[in-house]
Order: sequence, then C-alpha cells, then structure tokens
Amino acid sequence: MILGIDPGLSTTGYGLVLLSGDRPQAVAYGVLSIQKRRPLPERLRQIYDGIAGVIADWQPAEVAVEDFLVGNVRAAVAIGEARAVVLLAAAQAGLPVFQYQPAQVKQFVTSYGGSQKVQVQEMVRLLLGLDEAPEPADAADALAVALCHCYQRRQAQLG
Repeated sequence: MILGIDPGLSTTGYGLVLLSGDRPQAVAYGVLSIQKRRPLPERLRQIYDGIAGVIADWQPAEVAVEDFLVGNVRAAVAIGEARAVVLLAAAQAGLPVFQYQPAQVKQFVTSYGGSQKVQVQEMVRLLLGLDEAPEPADAADALAVALCHCYQRRQAQLG
C-alpha cells in the first residue's frame, strides 16, 4: 500500500492506494485540517501527529510526497516546513519516501503537466473507479501522488 501526501501548513492531504492486479484501489483518503491561528511549532506537531497516526493505522509500505515549486519565498518556506515533518514521520516509521514534482504528478495522472485541480480530481476518480471525485482537492492531490508512484513502480518493473 502506498501513502500519498500533499503537504501544507493549513491543510495536508493524504491518500492510500493499494496496487493489486491491474487496477489501483483507493483504500482511504482525507485531509488534516491544521488550526491556522496556532503557533507554528504546534501546527507542525499537528501535521506530524496526524501523518504518524495515518501511518500507524494503515501500515503503508511506501510514502510518496508531493515536492513543490513555488515562486513565492514565504510560501516555499511554509510548504517546506510542512513537508519536513511529513518526511520525518515517514523516516521514523522506517518507510521509504519518494518525492514527485506537481507537474510530474499531473503528467502521470492526466497526461498534461499543467492540469487544473478539477481535472486532477476527475482523473483520480476515473483511475480509481470512485463514484465521485475525491473531496477536498488536497485529498485528491494526495491520491494523485500515490497513483503517480504506482505508475513509476510499474514502469520500473517493466523497464
């Protein structure tokens, strides 16, 4: 099972995908909603505790994390801090971590690296055979990261 994560300081999305047979399956997905008015160290602890809890509950074999490309320095630092505690939670659980750029994830899921969030949500729905597109968008993004890793693994096995 692969845990995909879309890190953020206010919302961190997670999605668990099981790759069995030809079609990946969504096992669980959701978001960690972080209290925006709390001091930064407490917000980072919330992210860490939340991801560590998902790992403990679901026991994934691998973790795939969305890396980031942000033009705004302040946003890059904020996302980097959230990403760092996600990486720490995975490392403390002894799990291998794989990182993917947003355009790379979109390319694998929608065949276009500049896709909009709505397109990603719909393709995640189709690829996982879900009745409805995953909500919120951060959860769909996390599932997309997990799917991207599934496809990367499959290509590596075939290549």
